[in-house]
Amino acid sequence: MSKTLAYAAQSPTTPLAPFSLDRRTPGPTDVEIEILFCGICHSDLHTARGEWPGTVYPVVPGHEIVGRVTSVGSEVTRFAPGSNVGVGCLVDSCRTCANCKEGLEQFCDAGMVGTYNAPDKHTGGVTYGGYSKRIVVDQDFVLTIADGTHLPAVAPLLCAGITLYSPLHHWKAGPGKKVGIVGLGGLGHMGVKIAHAMGAHTVLFTTSANKVEDALRMGANEVVISRDEAQMTAHANSFDLIVNTVAAAHNLDPFIALLKRDATMVLVGAPDSPHPSPGVFPLIFRRRSIAGSLIGGIAETQEMLDFCNQHGIVSDIELISIDKINEAYDRMLKSDVKYRFVIDMSTLR
Repeated sequence: MSKTLAYAAQSPTTPLAPFSLDRRTPGPTDVEIEILFCGICHSDLHTARGEWPGTVYPVVPGHEIVGRVTSVGSEVTRFAPGSNVGVGCLVDSCRTCANCKEGLEQFCDAGMVGTYNAPDKHTGGVTYGGYSKRIVVDQDFVLTIADGTHLPAVAPLLCAGITLYSPLHHWKAGPGKKVGIVGLGGLGHMGVKIAHAMGAHTVLFTTSANKVEDALRMGANEVVISRDEAQMTAHANSFDLIVNTVAAAHNLDPFIALLKRDATMVLVGAPDSPHPSPGVFPLIFRRRSIAGSLIGGIAETQEMLDFCNQHGIVSDIELISIDKINEAYDRMLKSDVKYRFVIDMSTLR
């Protein structure tokens, strides 16, 4: 074990503050990483403030990690000191269930091991995330970051990027498909960029007219103000896929009405209270579906990183120092960020 400086929440009501934690001594298959940048996900806020059940305090959030390898175990073959690498939302799984064997570790039957606030079989405690100076992760859960990329803006791809890439890939967004993205936040702006790069006709739904220009710049072919009934009606029965990123409970029916027969709306936003139940008739009369999606497995996450590198896709970010973390949380609640906060970990001293 060795001490590492971090920022942690000690309770749901206390601000995040400096904290010293123990990182395990690297084993034969481990990669030790100096964390350079860490994105701030809304999940971090939900967990730190106890808005989702199961937070174990103190909690060190952060699962959008980009860093540099400082040492590797004797059996590590894929990484070397000095390499740029990433760590996303999971750091382990059972590796033996059917889902893990298919490369879908996020659906591990035994429960994936989250990068933070998950049982840590190595220490007997819980995992601590990326708001820290260093982390030790098994090589099978470490991702390669291409040289020459803008590392701070790559960090959010490890959660926001894969959260949108996975459903777009699974439901076959591409040329000839009309794809809607609901919400232009940390998740939604990645959805617009990725859907456009996949070749889909991409439509952004937003309640904010001041986001139209940004959405078009990011690759949206059209922008629909979802409060405008006439604009919504004009797109009835026309979408092959809608990915809904909104993390607040809202009426799903107006979006269901936009789907073609046999089309799907995928929910990736995670509100702290349920959506109102959708009407049954709009579903059964056109065989429409509502589905969910959770990040992606390690192989798919690497595929996403390679795709984004090929297409020059990174997140739109605001880089902050670690001492601004509580202010950033407050601003996130007001949607006052375009479009992802990223912590410069060199400011953690």
